[in-house]
Amino acid sequence: MKPVLELLKQRDGTLWHVRPDISVFEALQTLAEHEVGALMVMDGGQLIGIFSERDYTRKIALKGLNSKTAQVADIMTTTVVSVSPSTGTRACMALMSSKKIRHLPVVDGSTVLGMISIRDIMNDIIADHENTIAQLESYIQS
Repeated sequence: MKPVLELLKQRDGTLWHVRPDISVFEALQTLAEHEVGALMVMDGGQLIGIFSERDYTRKIALKGLNSKTAQVADIMTTTVVSVSPSTGTRACMALMSSKKIRHLPVVDGSTVLGMISIRDIMNDIIADHENTIAQLESYIQS
């Protein structure tokens, strides 16, 4: 399996993030605009949390709070699990499974490089399996 840095290189390099002081409604609009399920919460270039659809459904919708008045800081996940750029995709899958999370920021020291999702990991694993199958078929036919 490849390191997650290679998965990040396949993207356009944009770091989708929000500030902690914006409304949850504005963050939801950003999620929808970029068709993603989570955003990094950054303050002064520092990663301080994750805002996800799960945060919204469990902390706003189910509690009857108002997404236009609540701030991202009020409901974001502050215990951020991250990985280094050299972490392999299989290790990321195991970490995501054990922590029951779907998004992992990729951080090099204090520099945030991006975020990968379970979809990115699954796509890589599927591509790796398809490559293995093709190699085996080629070996069998030769």
